[in-house]
Amino acid sequence: MSLPRDCTFTENDWRVLSQYWYPVAIASEIGDKPVAVKLLDVKLVLYRSEGKVAVARDLCFHRGAPLSLGWVENGEIVCPYHGFRYNCEGACTAVPAHPGSKISPKLKLIMYPSVERYGLIWTCVGGGEENIPDFPGWEDPDFINILPPSFDIAGSAGRQMEGFLDVSHFAYVHTESFGDRNNTEVPQYQVRREGSELFADYWSTVSNYGKGQNVPVPEGFMWLRAFRVFPPFAASLTVHFPEDGKLMILNCASPVSARYTRLFVPISRNFDKDAPIEDTIKFNLQVFQEDAEMVEAQTPEDLPLDLMAEAHIPADRTSIAYRQALTELGLGRNYTS
Repeated sequence: MSLPRDCTFTENDWRVLSQYWYPVAIASEIGDKPVAVKLLDVKLVLYRSEGKVAVARDLCFHRGAPLSLGWVENGEIVCPYHGFRYNCEGACTAVPAHPGSKISPKLKLIMYPSVERYGLIWTCVGGGEENIPDFPGWEDPDFINILPPSFDIAGSAGRQMEGFLDVSHFAYVHTESFGDRNNTEVPQYQVRREGSELFADYWSTVSNYGKGQNVPVPEGFMWLRAFRVFPPFAASLTVHFPEDGKLMILNCASPVSARYTRLFVPISRNFDKDAPIEDTIKFNLQVFQEDAEMVEAQTPEDLPLDLMAEAHIPADRTSIAYRQALTELGLGRNYTS
């Protein structure tokens, strides 16, 4: 497969990253109108056909018009320029200018696989086997599911991911949401590797309740934040609350381009099931914004995989392991995402 035009990644990095699956849209937002999205600099169009979301290159090969400006009729997408119609397999079914002529089988859209999971539409532009992260809370009947709107970040997916895994920035970046400037120490923790995945259990006294909630916490309670990393750009976090409460967050940093990220974050929890969902969404959007301000300002914009390029402290164990995992995927040391 040729690289997308004006590709912002190195050829090597693009070919590595294109083998993985990423979310590109919230499933409920894909209806009877085509939706344009971009993944790894590839322009895509999403639309529902026969009850399933179809994913195609946003391009009609007749005269290069974007299909996302067209519409869907009877499960077929219609090009807005000359009315060419394509079915859910991408085959052209009608050329209105020549209704009686045979249509060449070569007149076909470039289609991509599509999976609907955790309320999101996932796809892969490089033909890689399905590798969607595990998120057990979403299927557990004891949990409620919440899906905040997608969140755009003018920064790299690698930098966003590393920020999600960072445990020493709470007291400084998240002071307005849940951090505490009087509780900055990061206790020792370990990172373990299982196959391609990383695991880190982090215990501390930093509360996960938002400012102003004033929820009593048992004296001496230790908060467990269990991270699970799915390289290249997904990670889950399970926060253990008092009375066996669990909050599960799946952080999916979808690389629109090398330095632009669309964040999708499904959330599940087994407590406060009657609490307004709007409050949870508002709180998480506040946290996302606090993180985004830092990610968008970091220099270099790219995530350095050369461990000598930046200084490290013991609290950075997870991010160091994450950078090493990206290197093992085959990404360049001057990583461009």
